[in-house]
Amino acid sequence: MDPLTHALSGALLVRAAISPQSKSRALPLRNALIAGFAAAAFPDIDIALRLIDTLTYLNWHQGPTHSLVLLPLWAFLLAHVFSLITRGRYAWQCFYFPVCLGITIHIAGDVITSYGLMLFSPFSTERFSVPLAFVIDLWFSGIIVLGLILSGLFAWGRMMAAGALICLGMYGLFLASLHQQANRIGEAYAREMALISAEINVLPQPFSPYNWKIIVTQEDTYHIAWINLGSSPWIAAIDAGLLSRMAATYRPSLFAEWQQLKRFGATAADELLAREAWHQSALTDFRRFAVFPQMERIDYSDKGICVWFYDLRFQFPYLPPSFRYGGCKNEGADWFLQRQRGTFWID
Repeated sequence: MDPLTHALSGALLVRAAISPQSKSRALPLRNALIAGFAAAAFPDIDIALRLIDTLTYLNWHQGPTHSLVLLPLWAFLLAHVFSLITRGRYAWQCFYFPVCLGITIHIAGDVITSYGLMLFSPFSTERFSVPLAFVIDLWFSGIIVLGLILSGLFAWGRMMAAGALICLGMYGLFLASLHQQANRIGEAYAREMALISAEINVLPQPFSPYNWKIIVTQEDTYHIAWINLGSSPWIAAIDAGLLSRMAATYRPSLFAEWQQLKRFGATAADELLAREAWHQSALTDFRRFAVFPQMERIDYSDKGICVWFYDLRFQFPYLPPSFRYGGCKNEGADWFLQRQRGTFWID
């Protein structure tokens, strides 16, 4: 999820969990809400890894700061920070519970996106994900914002916040049903094409919760479709702008256009060169990052060659893929890593 949605979700959970009338609570509700808000934004502090380099960030983003194992430690440290900010007026123990709530809901919000979290770091770098929602989901954010507004307007604000959290849970169930529908479409395609032992993956897409990207993987071949599961998919005019054309790419399953991509290129010569580049030590970090690696193109020049790769998770209609890296080699030299800019600043 985006950072603002994360932070607001932390405040919403704290509002629902803490009663303002509790006499045993030493921390005022306002301070608890601020702590939950800040704590829910904290895990994304790992963006500082970009100061090292982008691949380091990509491989460790949603890593230790998103770990359930390390959550108590982060909460302990943040609670002390908040206590220091208040100059000791409130003991760190007062902040510990709202901070735990904030970090917990951040982890919950990220685990339903497609990136994957190292939930058991530092004991394991395995990533876990239940890809139900796109990283920016206006419905998800809207429910949180509405819940906070209503909780501030009415005396029974705690119930309003709790109701908003229930709505978020119901929305999550709705997304899960869409995920299952998209997965069944992928399974039906695999049966129709007699793709034995094919792997089906479905990824949430921008613009609408009904938009999904289906990836059917059979050995080194990807079968890809952009699907809209709604009853009224977007239809773009001939002279439509970029966003309209992107949205119109997602079509009902009956009208889906399945695209086939060879992971290492369409020709034998391209495949041989792409495989050689892919397995070089220079691309070790990118191999660790890429879940659905795809060779984009091969550039030839007087100095040498560059074989460019991207991850299908970060490729969207009408936009150049994000996070493109190439294995390059000059004549008589070793392979080295090259980075190519994409559409967004974080690329």
